[in-house]
Order: sequence, then C-alpha cells, then structure tokens
Amino acid sequence: MNTQKNTFKNHQAASSATMASPTRTPGAGPVVCEDGLARTPWAAGSAQLRDYYDNEWGIPVHDEAGLFERICLESFQAGLSWALILRKREAFRTLFHGFDPDQVAGMTETEIDMLSANPAIIRNRRKVEAAVTNARATVALREEGGLDELIWSFIPDATPTPSVVEEVPTHSPESAALSRALKKAGFVFVGPTTCYALMEAIGMVDTHLMGSYRRGCSGLWPE
Repeated sequence: MNTQKNTFKNHQAASSATMASPTRTPGAGPVVCEDGLARTPWAAGSAQLRDYYDNEWGIPVHDEAGLFERICLESFQAGLSWALILRKREAFRTLFHGFDPDQVAGMTETEIDMLSANPAIIRNRRKVEAAVTNARATVALREEGGLDELIWSFIPDATPTPSVVEEVPTHSPESAALSRALKKAGFVFVGPTTCYALMEAIGMVDTHLMGSYRRGCSGLWPE
C-alpha cells in the first residue's frame, strides 16, 4: 500500500450523514472538572465519557482488532450519541467475538438475524450487516498490507489546534480520501465524517481543545 499524505488540497464536504463522535457543543471551550483538570466539554458528560476521554480517546491504535472495533462502533453510532455506544460497548464486544475480524466475517444469516433483534446492542440490521461486510474486507486487506497500513497512510502533515468546540473539524481532505480508499477496499458505512471521527479516536489527528490536559496525549503532534 503506497503511503498517501496531504494528497488532497481542497476541502471536501462530508458525503455521509453520520454524526462524528463524540457529541460536539458549539461555542464551548475547555471545562475544568471537579478534579481540577481541564477537558473538552463532552468528557464532562458522565463518568464513563470521562474515563474514555482520559484513557483511550486520541491514543494511537494499530492492532487490527482494535481498528476494526472502532470502525464498527463509529458506524453503529451514526445518528446516535457516543454515550449510548459506550454504554453498550461491552455487549458489542461479547456479541461480536471481541471484534475478531475472522470470527465476525464468518457470521451466518441466523447470527445476523439474532444480533439485529438483540436490545443489548443497536438493533439495526443494515449496521450489523455492515460490520460483517467490513470484517470480510479487513481479512481481505491482509494481502495488501493490512488495515493498519491503509488507515495510517492517511495521517495528515498537521493537526487542528481548536480553542473551542466549533473550531473542531468534522471532516478533512484526508478523511475524504480515507473514506474513498476504504470503500474501494470493500468497506461500507465509512463516509468522510465517520472516517474523521475514527482519525480522532485513534490519534491520527489531535482535536483535544487547546488548554485540555489531554492535548498532545498521542505523542504525535508536538506543540
């Protein structure tokens, strides 16, 4: 897989109605929580959101199962809140075999039917089918360098430096290019907005607000 950086110079509008995760509140700057630490506002929404923000969001992910999980969860989140996905995350992990791409790729129609009706996760057959489709695409990518190589080849040369939430992008030229590359490789439910949320989650871009104590936590973007 050839490395592609900064290939697209014109800002492109998102082609997906998918909501970026987590929820954005326009006009808001960092919030100082009761522990005295400043965080991006959505992290103050609940203890679970704060734990995710403090320990996971924006940290680089390179293992195949971890990347596949995040693609799946971002896809399931379309039109919903990230807080809801986090509450159901352990159920997702159990029912989707720890997001092992090989096992998910082998799911039968009967399993898909059962998952689509299971209230422990998001009851949406199209999204369940998308997870299976994306698992098969992940397995197939191994012959071309793998999912990690494809995704991380789109890391930009610079990261945003937002001071307030409204300055945080929801898509970028790189996320649009990543979306096209994933779709070409057989993935679905991976529009530019979903891909940008993925890039945020795995540290490819740092959209922690300036002043947040987690700014720079990926170690990839020296200030």
